[in-house]
Amino acid sequence: MRKIIKILFNTIRTLSFQKLLRLLKLVVPHPLFAFLGFYATIKSFTLAEKFFPKTSATNGVGNAFRHALWSALIMMYCCKISSPKKALKFCKEMTDLHEELFPNEPLEKKMDLHNNQVGMNLFMDMLPGIHRQFFEKNFIIDSLFEKLKTAKVLTDLKENHNNDLVYLAE
Repeated sequence: MRKIIKILFNTIRTLSFQKLLRLLKLVVPHPLFAFLGFYATIKSFTLAEKFFPKTSATNGVGNAFRHALWSALIMMYCCKISSPKKALKFCKEMTDLHEELFPNEPLEKKMDLHNNQVGMNLFMDMLPGIHRQFFEKNFIIDSLFEKLKTAKVLTDLKENHNNDLVYLAE
């Protein structure tokens, strides 16, 4: 846990004043969502490291899993206190902002944004079958492990992999 807090603190320290303002613009109007999004960040990071210690911080399948899990957990936690529509809007803003604040190479950015969307879609697809108050992270984790079986390697910015997880060659 200390390692995660240290990483998050050091990450925030790297932000310029302009980027800090953009972050505050997201979190100040939605403090509960922001707290739940932060909690989802920690959970997804620790779970990805547990299941994929070698690829959770690279561009491999562990990273694809982490990004999809992250957005699905944000959705799950925020839906417990608000509507799915509001949770989806916040989740999209938070995950897109992350990619803007901490830019990657274009292919890595496409991969991350795509996997974030896969996580949001997964949650929304599961929502009609499970009351949002009874969602558990294991439902999402199990579904993501199934999705990993059909994960594709992303090689071009123009590729469209629909709702499959994508990763760069490991």
